[in-house]
Amino acid sequence: MNHNQETLAARAAPILFVLLWSTGFIGTKYVVNNADPLTYLAIRMAIVVGLMAIIAGIARPKWPDRAGIAHSAVAGILVHGFYLGGTAIAIAHSIPAGLSALIPGLQPILTSTIANRWLGERVTPLQWAGLVLGLGGVVLILHNRPMTGEAGLGWLASVVSLVSITLGTLYQRRYCNHIDWRAGNLVQYVAVTIFFAIGAFLFEDRVVHWTQEFVLALAWLAVALSIGSIGLLYWLIRHAAATSVASLFYLVPAVTALMAYLLFGEKLDAIAIAGMALCATAVFVVNRRS
Repeated sequence: MNHNQETLAARAAPILFVLLWSTGFIGTKYVVNNADPLTYLAIRMAIVVGLMAIIAGIARPKWPDRAGIAHSAVAGILVHGFYLGGTAIAIAHSIPAGLSALIPGLQPILTSTIANRWLGERVTPLQWAGLVLGLGGVVLILHNRPMTGEAGLGWLASVVSLVSITLGTLYQRRYCNHIDWRAGNLVQYVAVTIFFAIGAFLFEDRVVHWTQEFVLALAWLAVALSIGSIGLLYWLIRHAAATSVASLFYLVPAVTALMAYLLFGEKLDAIAIAGMALCATAVFVVNRRS
């Protein structure tokens, strides 16, 4: 890849990542209407394992040692297991698809704090200001939302998603950057398939309605999300600081909300829209180098 291609890829990757990542919440809305959340995720990850096995078989990457396999399994449980599980459970417990991205949207705040201490990355005062600005935007979006009952359980699941994707991203950057993404991802997906299968057998009735809606959404989530967006995420982690990568998650709630409005008629008021504008501004500020 020449310099111009690398520059184009560096500019296009964040935009494509945000678009793909946002569709994950939309697709999850479709699948949990037809299947128990952990059951659907076990099926999805089994499909992804098959796809990654084909990719790895063709590419024949260098396989990690025992420590690398263990690190990949931990990263997989965090990035895919608790994050996706929390998101699916949140949507299954009546959290609208357009709002299910909001709590994980706080990831930049948590990431910057941990990265500053764990990875030794310096977060500038300007970046801290952007992170706080983004937090304010998320608070505006959450105003007047129900936080008790079934919705409360859904928001709790979203908090689990926030913590897991934050720790998983940092863990991936610290311990798995040297592992070939094809081999590492295959290990991660095998581990998380077992994780979801155990969860489905322990906590669910494993109900699945194989409707056209379910099959199409499942195919999109398995290929475009688990292969496409995760590959982009790990590419971004390798090529950017953790804080800058995490700041992209501020854009996901706004993009998801727009998609949810178009597809499901989910509406946001003026205050929530203003909050999303603050989040977009925060992304710009956090990614400035000065």
